Amino acid sequence: MFLFSMLMFFVLACFGAWLLLFPGARELLMASLSAVSRRCGRRVRGGYRNGVRQAAGLGRDAGGGLRTGWRFLRQRYPLLIAVLILLIVPPLLALTLSGRGMLSGYDTDSQAINEQIAGLLQGEQLTAPAPPPPLAFTTAEVTLVRPMLDSANRNWQLLEPTFSQRLLLVFRIMRERHGYDMAILEGYRSPERQDALAAAGPGVTNARAFQSYHQFGLAADCAFLRDGKLVISEKDPWAMRGYRLYGETAEAVGLTWGGRWTMMDFGHTELRLPRTVRR
Repeated sequence: MFLFSMLMFFVLACFGAWLLLFPGARELLMASLSAVSRRCGRRVRGGYRNGVRQAAGLGRDAGGGLRTGWRFLRQRYPLLIAVLILLIVPPLLALTLSGRGMLSGYDTDSQAINEQIAGLLQGEQLTAPAPPPPLAFTTAEVTLVRPMLDSANRNWQLLEPTFSQRLLLVFRIMRERHGYDMAILEGYRSPERQDALAAAGPGVTNARAFQSYHQFGLAADCAFLRDGKLVISEKDPWAMRGYRLYGETAEAVGLTWGGRWTMMDFGHTELRLPRTVRR
């Protein structure tokens, strides 16, 4: 059906180009249509014998029109060839490339990440790492950057399974390839807590209840572990290098990274599903 449609498009396009480019073609078409109309009328009024004579005359006129058209084609054949190439090549290229990956050579990460993603898609189930002790989330450095973190939820089981597996894959790549251990600061967030954080000011969050992927277990805020301590500060060059690698890795597995937002949130990643959050 697709090939038939392409063929019909080609025929109609050629006919239209012929009419558009050659004034004689338009005159020939109008003369032929006018002749047909006149001959048909005379045939109806004049009977069979008269109709036969008129049909013969129409044939002669049509033959003359074809000869005229052929002369036009012979005089302008280079232009006609160019038009045919423009009409034929794009559909053929589209048909030829329709079954191929148009960006097969584009790769934002190394082959190792691709292999691990393939393993995840084949059913490998990653397990959550052991969490840091609760006191790690209440140090002066952490509290200064992330207040109200002591009451945050860090239960991996409350995260949506697809998002959880992708985030665990990010954690594994960050550890094995880049030497960064990571931990969740906050995963699932209740609507009540979301409103409380929004009430704390725009410097914390602009999203209210059900306007954040946290309420659906599709987002998490994460940080790095160094010598058993959480490192969140954006003034730390080691941490900022880690955030860059973290963002690249998260995007490589299909997550959205908060580091690209206007209000940058370097530790935030989320899995965006259509018609999830309320805007």
